[in-house]
Amino acid sequence: MIRVLLVDDHPVVREGIRGMLSAEPDLDIVGEAGSGPEAVARVAELRPHVVLMDLRMPGGDGVAATERIHTEYRDVHVLVLTTYDTDTDILRAVEAGATGYLLKDTPRAELADAVRSAARGETVLSGRIAGKLLTGMRQRTEPAGPVLSPREVEVLRLAADGRTNAAIGRALHISPTTVKTHLMRVYEKLGVGDRTSAVSQALRRGLLPEQ
Repeated sequence: MIRVLLVDDHPVVREGIRGMLSAEPDLDIVGEAGSGPEAVARVAELRPHVVLMDLRMPGGDGVAATERIHTEYRDVHVLVLTTYDTDTDILRAVEAGATGYLLKDTPRAELADAVRSAARGETVLSGRIAGKLLTGMRQRTEPAGPVLSPREVEVLRLAADGRTNAAIGRALHISPTTVKTHLMRVYEKLGVGDRTSAVSQALRRGLLPEQ
């Protein structure tokens, strides 16, 4: 038997989930909790295999509870069951250690199978949630934009003052050829082809202090 703990701050919702899962012969609803802190206490007491965890509860955040359960009870798997599908909520829950993330409109048979999968330690994500999770992770890993070296910033700052390559070279004690090389690298990083566009792009992206 798979021991399941229901966590939701609405008793009616808990009753509905209990009704959906009680018909499954291999699932045993061993307890309920109405907040994150209560969920942690009930896990310590009941040692369920799976916790069906709501996220936003007035009595205590489900993400914080998920993190504690994941840290302190590695054999207990948390399956988030919520109405919220924002990128932030999904990422916070997964990073806290949730085994899966489902929405409350999940059909009964799919929910029951998800509980079984979670009990085996398998990741459970609905198609929509998986898509959002991948998008959020890509956004976090993509670089914010081009990074100019300190020397490139110096060269571009002087170029913004209208100085020639020779004047920039004298100011920085480098040759005009080296100045040109730095500017060409700046153009490549910013995707532009001349000084004016480079200065404009750098200012717009916050790469160059405004004069």
